[in-house]
Amino acid sequence: MQKRSLGNNGLEVSALGLGCMRMTFGDAPVGTREEMITFLHQAVERGVTFFDSAEVYGPFTNEELVGEALAPFKGQVVIATKFGFKHGPNGPTPGTGLDSRPEQIKRVADASLQRLGVDAIDLFYQHRPDPDVPMEDVAGAVRDLIQAGKVRHFGLSEASAEQIRRAHAVQPVTALQSEYSIWWTAIEENGVLSACEELGIGLVPYSPLGRGYLTGKVTAETTFAESDIRSRNPRFTEEAIKANWAVVELLNQIGAVHGATPAQIALAWLLAQKPWIVPIPGSRKLHRLEENLGAIDITLTETDLSQIRKAMTNITVVGHRY
Repeated sequence: MQKRSLGNNGLEVSALGLGCMRMTFGDAPVGTREEMITFLHQAVERGVTFFDSAEVYGPFTNEELVGEALAPFKGQVVIATKFGFKHGPNGPTPGTGLDSRPEQIKRVADASLQRLGVDAIDLFYQHRPDPDVPMEDVAGAVRDLIQAGKVRHFGLSEASAEQIRRAHAVQPVTALQSEYSIWWTAIEENGVLSACEELGIGLVPYSPLGRGYLTGKVTAETTFAESDIRSRNPRFTEEAIKANWAVVELLNQIGAVHGATPAQIALAWLLAQKPWIVPIPGSRKLHRLEENLGAIDITLTETDLSQIRKAMTNITVVGHRY
């Protein structure tokens, strides 16, 4: 398994990580808890060392699953989790607001440590910037946790270039998690990608396969259960699926040259952008995981990359990402 470094403080991870959200959140289960634990073990056996979770996934159940599954591999794997959503009677829930007050960050850290069953959180992200809490205060709270030995590395998610710089000035940011894929490249235009490069911050793209669309497996006939977050996503209406098919056709065209699937080309494209980019595709089935890992061995040529860029400038992607 190829390795990549996130940030400048020695955080080395597998070139592809594993997004664990949908194992307990945002979709109907595809297996039992025991089957998901087995799957996580299979990921480690295949060289994956980077696993992404969050307290809000469940809430709480994802951290519990990941913690239990990866307990035999302490010291061999890196677990990232997140804070930042407001807690209600049943814990944090998207849509109820944000809460990155320093005292709340520290409470979340203590609880996440317990659920994950670790001595320190490897990478602790702010899930979303909180407009009511200065980034300096957020970074200061995580700095306190790092100094206390409860957190090893500080991360941000979906932060702007300005927010990244403000946080980084207080506590060096190791990684930024943001959506980035062949059909969502906003961070290239808004200064975020260049800020990461300038400051030595790793990039962890989530939804690198466009929530499954870039695999080519989603068609206009595909239906989504109510539990599947894509059932409410504007890019997954029948009209948008049809309108965006040109993106899949492009991936198929490049894939035919390399003997690769659309998903593998989409991931290989991301890996080719910068050596400090580590995508975290989510999967829950072994054959999908193995397909994704195959992308690491694909080297896209400059001609391939130029062809993809040129083609995408002529494709208008239909539907908002949320």
